[in-house]
Amino acid sequence: MEENVVICHAVPGDEAMLAEIQAESWEAAFTGILPDEKLKSHLDKQHIAQMYQRVLNEHLANASVLMLGQKMHCMALWGAYRGENHPDWAELICIHSRKGNWGRGYGSMMMEHILQEIKSAGFKQVGLWVFEQNIRARRFYEKHGFILTQERKNSFGADEVLYLKSL
Repeated sequence: MEENVVICHAVPGDEAMLAEIQAESWEAAFTGILPDEKLKSHLDKQHIAQMYQRVLNEHLANASVLMLGQKMHCMALWGAYRGENHPDWAELICIHSRKGNWGRGYGSMMMEHILQEIKSAGFKQVGLWVFEQNIRARRFYEKHGFILTQERKNSFGADEVLYLKSL
């Protein structure tokens, strides 16, 4: 691992980089899981950047980035659970990283940071949705203590499952 690793909050102005990381991560992780046309329609970096601009400017979620030297490598968003079923939960909305450094521990560093932030905010439970076929991500979440629930939904043309972790 690189020695110069810093995790900090994303700020307005970071949206283009967040979009780049998300698009790269989605393409690498969801090819073969999402229908091709649905995936392609969600890789538009300008559209993603506009979404992140709104998230950051309106404080719609807590956003963090992991920097390797001067380069943004990993990003994550969390907030209050967005569904009606669990009003007292936090939700890990997304965690994405550049494919070139997958498996090198940076995602785990980000996960530990985010879980500590969620716990510090007073939440005792955190949920996250993951595509059922995304075995790599599911193993990652299970390694970090998330437990598969029975809840399921369809998003972007693929089935998602809900994981839960007590803090």
